[in-house]
Amino acid sequence: MKSIEVKNLTKKFGDFISVNDISFDVYKGEIFGFLGANGAGKSTTIKMLCGILEPTSGDALVSGFSIDKDPENVKKNIGYMSQKFSLYGDLTVNENLNFFGGIYGLEGSILEKRKDWALNISGLENKGNILTSTLSVGFKQRLALGAAVMHEPKIVFLDEPTGGVDPVSRRKFWDLIHEISDKGMTVFVTTHYLDEAEFCNRIILINAGKLIASGSPAELKEEFIESTVLEIICDDTIAVTELLSDEDYSQNVSVFGNSIHLILKKKYSENSEELDIIKRSISEKTGKQDKVKINTILPSLEDVFLNLLERRE
Repeated sequence: MKSIEVKNLTKKFGDFISVNDISFDVYKGEIFGFLGANGAGKSTTIKMLCGILEPTSGDALVSGFSIDKDPENVKKNIGYMSQKFSLYGDLTVNENLNFFGGIYGLEGSILEKRKDWALNISGLENKGNILTSTLSVGFKQRLALGAAVMHEPKIVFLDEPTGGVDPVSRRKFWDLIHEISDKGMTVFVTTHYLDEAEFCNRIILINAGKLIASGSPAELKEEFIESTVLEIICDDTIAVTELLSDEDYSQNVSVFGNSIHLILKKKYSENSEELDIIKRSISEKTGKQDKVKINTILPSLEDVFLNLLERRE
């Protein structure tokens, strides 16, 4: 069953095309990742799907309601959490929950029950009188999600919700996302953290307003990375990256922290003589054979994204 149906959606700001004729579907209960670099068109798309921003052309059905013709009913059937957490720092935790519960029409015993639930998932039981501004980013993040789904909407939109959050808090937040998804709620999440996409059931990659790939994490890796990927750990990643970029066996070379991911032009078995020759060549070119470590690894979604961008260029 489809929760969201997007049909030829376009948004222009003057002569600038932010979202360029995109179409896709999202199904009930799935965690759907909408991924791309900053400025790719993610937030503009999500604001249109929430009925906040009017499309230039095209339409989408969200919970069966048109974002173009019936944006008010769209808003009543969704939850929304922005990168800024959507909380008021000068209100207490309880006051924030009362405010959002009131917006969604909750009152009496139902409001109290949903507030208790939001406090529980946030780890803030018996802390409702604390000023929200004094909470850590991780607690604010979980509280904001609780506030966004207090009314138990069919769909929740999360717009880059983990920006500026430490890795441990990010993982706890994703555990919470899976919890609400397991109860049948559709989760539509935008992020530029490609490692987070591994937690999604299905993903769409967007670049410069256009969709460039879609599928599950495993499907994307299989379809777009058909060759061997090497991880190279060395002292001078920039210099080694430049050295490897011009080699005949190199398809794509990218820096990942203090290591390099090298996508080869062919698929090699782990013990093949050709792969051994390439590894020896890499070691020799660095001039520091004893300090260079080369491992065959599974491709990441970042490898997929960078490889797709290079192909388009």
